[in-house]
Amino acid sequence: MLANFLFFATAEPAATGGAVHELLEQFGIEPAILLSQVISFSLLAFVLYRYGFKPILAAVDERQKKIESGLVYADEMKKKLEQAQSESQELLRKAALEAQAVVTDARKSAKELLEKQTQDAAAQGASILEKAQQSIELERRKMLAEVRGEIARLVTLTTAKVLSKELSSEEKTRFANAATRELTNV
Repeated sequence: MLANFLFFATAEPAATGGAVHELLEQFGIEPAILLSQVISFSLLAFVLYRYGFKPILAAVDERQKKIESGLVYADEMKKKLEQAQSESQELLRKAALEAQAVVTDARKSAKELLEKQTQDAAAQGASILEKAQQSIELERRKMLAEVRGEIARLVTLTTAKVLSKELSSEEKTRFANAATRELTNV
């Protein structure tokens, strides 16, 4: 439409009837200068669009894409961080449970070991006590046997002195056996 207006404005005033020409003159507009300004502006607009705005718009679009991908990446990393935090909390919870189980098992094992050692010590104590009692009984019997022998010897000696004679070995044996029987009954 602007092209039609300029065409009519630059054409001969008689061809257009002069109404447009008179209007342009009334406003002080020269059609040839206006046409050259429109062409200059169109060329400038084309050059600016082609070599100025287009690369700038491409850079803005590229930057916008990078920003969007950065935001998407940030959202993904945020989700991964939350997931990693929840996994680490879960691992910590599991580790705490395992540690508690290990402590419980250790306490149980220690208690069982203590009970076993207590039982072993009691068994060893009982065994030592039994052996001591057997040893005491053996010592007592041995001592009694020695005492009996000594008493039998003393009885034989006393009898020999009382009787003022030397006893034969058969008499000594008979007196010793009699004294031993008497002591056994006591």
